[in-house]
Amino acid sequence: MFDIIQADLRHLNALVELFDAYRVWYEKPSDVAGAKQFLAERIERKESVVYLAQIAENEIVGFTQLYPLFSSTRMRRIWLLNDLYVKPEWRGQGISKALINRAKALAKATDAVEILLETAKTNDIGNQLYPATGFELNTDFNFYYYSVEKV
Repeated sequence: MFDIIQADLRHLNALVELFDAYRVWYEKPSDVAGAKQFLAERIERKESVVYLAQIAENEIVGFTQLYPLFSSTRMRRIWLLNDLYVKPEWRGQGISKALINRAKALAKATDAVEILLETAKTNDIGNQLYPATGFELNTDFNFYYYSVEKV
């Protein structure tokens, strides 16, 4: 039905359409050219790992993108699962879970200590999916951020 593969530049055009739809879902303006440049840079520089759910050659129906981080206190790698998206018409068929399982395999293969992610409190789908796939809600720490754009 579908395969989970690692993206490379050959998949860029198919991925860009999906990535742009993902950004629009998060209420960002469509920017296909910007998405293409951003993804090409991440892939070329090996700054992220992108997995695709592919149903046919160049037909991508879902993706996840992970970024490497490190824990100083544990002296080990951490992966940030930053993006996960499946086309609406393909949801409910196990694609998100398969993408997450591939991310877990990456974490194990790279001797990572954990995978982190965040999602909006209003993301009902994600807030059901992540605990169902073994993620735990961390209530022990405060999450802070500093926005350079607001300065």
